[in-house]
Amino acid sequence: MFLTLGLLVFPSRIIPVIGVGLACSFFLMLIARPVGVLISLLFARLQWREKVLVSWVGLRGAVPIVLATFPLLAGIPEAESIFHVVFFIVLTSALFQGWSIPAVSRLLGLQAPFERKQRYPIEYAPVEGDDTRLEELVIPFHAAVAGRPLVELGLPRDALIVLVSRNGSFFVPGGGTVLEEGDIVQVLVSGTALPEVREILLSLKEEEPE
Repeated sequence: MFLTLGLLVFPSRIIPVIGVGLACSFFLMLIARPVGVLISLLFARLQWREKVLVSWVGLRGAVPIVLATFPLLAGIPEAESIFHVVFFIVLTSALFQGWSIPAVSRLLGLQAPFERKQRYPIEYAPVEGDDTRLEELVIPFHAAVAGRPLVELGLPRDALIVLVSRNGSFFVPGGGTVLEEGDIVQVLVSGTALPEVREILLSLKEEEPE
């Protein structure tokens, strides 16, 4: 849509409105939107860094340009200039703010690494009113359960390890399956038993006194 609306723009008519467009763009980016966002999020449970980031990522899209076509359709005087100013504001907002979002998020300490979620050959659809869930746990290095078969772990009755991922391969474990460090296990467990399961599978070996 943005590209289609761009067909209505005459580049030669943008040049005369560059000054006004830049002034409006920087006013919106640096004053109007930050003030509006900070006021609207005054009582929100967000850190000040998060509020600053929200105020900075106010990219303008095709909607303002569509609204700017209404004066054109109504035949209002200077409607063409208004349209080109709005288009220029949207363009500069996307250019100035769009490319800077990663840098601003890093500066504010809000950038998190992208974690690709591993895909599994089974899926679990929770049922309303049922506390059971499918939990993913990674057996840590020096885990107390490493090298021990499942039957000896003493898992709660309402907990079942249904799948193990090891070195990129998946298999359904049995009672004699021995867990290894780095295994990713899928546990079908109730919410009440989850803390106990975490304690069993994630606990580390106690260091032997020298």
